Amino acid sequence: MEILSNRILNMAESETLAMTAKARELKAQGKDVISLSIGEPDFNTPEVVKEAAKKAIDDNFTHYPPVPGYADLKEAICTKLRRDNGLEYKPEQIVVSTGAKQSLFQVVQCLINPGDEVIIPTPFWVSYKEFVRLAEGKCVFVKTKLENDFKVTPEQLEAAITPRTKLIMFSSPSNPTGMLYTKEELKGIAEVVARHENLFVMADEIYEHINFVGKHESIAQFPEVKERVITVNGVAKGFAMTGWRIGFIAAPTVIAKAANKLQGQVTSATCSIAQKATVCAMLMDPKTSKDIIDMRNIFQQRRDMVYKLLCDIPGLKVRLPQGAFYFFPDCSSYYGKSYNGTKVENSTDMAFYLLNEAGVATVMGSAFGDDSCIRLSYATSEDLLREALRRIKEALAKLQ
Repeated sequence: MEILSNRILNMAESETLAMTAKARELKAQGKDVISLSIGEPDFNTPEVVKEAAKKAIDDNFTHYPPVPGYADLKEAICTKLRRDNGLEYKPEQIVVSTGAKQSLFQVVQCLINPGDEVIIPTPFWVSYKEFVRLAEGKCVFVKTKLENDFKVTPEQLEAAITPRTKLIMFSSPSNPTGMLYTKEELKGIAEVVARHENLFVMADEIYEHINFVGKHESIAQFPEVKERVITVNGVAKGFAMTGWRIGFIAAPTVIAKAANKLQGQVTSATCSIAQKATVCAMLMDPKTSKDIIDMRNIFQQRRDMVYKLLCDIPGLKVRLPQGAFYFFPDCSSYYGKSYNGTKVENSTDMAFYLLNEAGVATVMGSAFGDDSCIRLSYATSEDLLREALRRIKEALAKLQ
């Protein structure tokens, strides 16, 4: 008799976390490894946010909060959505969870029945497909092209919709590509969604503030689909608060109530101190906050540097990301080549080749639904990035 349930046996391990763990393991063994695998800002949480957390401890916010979050935090999120996104929500439409990952998971659990289809443009963030499979839904992957900045078109979307389609999931700015959708592109998607009254959209906007091209655009801004859009966000990326574990949804009331019901049985409310710190973060205006602006500017400098270095490596196809802190270069021209007894046939082989030969941890593109590419995070210092790209160039040159 099998000890573990089928749902756990059939679930894939998070490849990004697995590669990060492998890099840490090699470092612990004394090996010189530069990790470009983890999606975490290498900045510290803003001082004003940390002070808010300290005050919350002193003020004894150490008891169970309401399941969907403190009232003042939900009000602050509504203020943020109005200020930054032009979106009107009421506090009862907000549910605060233990990270955006929990927010995403709960929405899928609340919406998807066995056999329901979920459209996921590829490449996608690694956990999307596992969320759907746990809900016994069916993933419908729509392949995008590097030449189109890895963005799905309205025509592709329309062609993928069937009577079983319940949900579309995508991120903008994107993990793993760093690309983002313009207002016009989102309008095209919204027009398709509007024609299918039983179709919902889950928009993952966790990288909203790491945007190098201007104003962030939300698909919920279009009134014809707003009541079928669930916007997911949090503080991990834009505020360098990965360890605080705060995410949230802004959703139609019926979905927010369902997520609250599920969360009440699973985790209840998230950390009271982190919530109070997040009130402060939500009230920081990204147009004037020095912490947010400085971090974004440094990421943009790194992006520009890494782009030049990647473009200098023969055989890679590279697009200039518009947000987040990733590159997703196509390295398939090296497939079929070998060095020192190691043959590279796919993105998994490439990721392990670079880890073993160059001492650089990346993530295989197959984890994101595109086996032609690998993902590089540039959330580390310029010196380490230069050295990592030097090693990668040298290692790739050895493949014959």
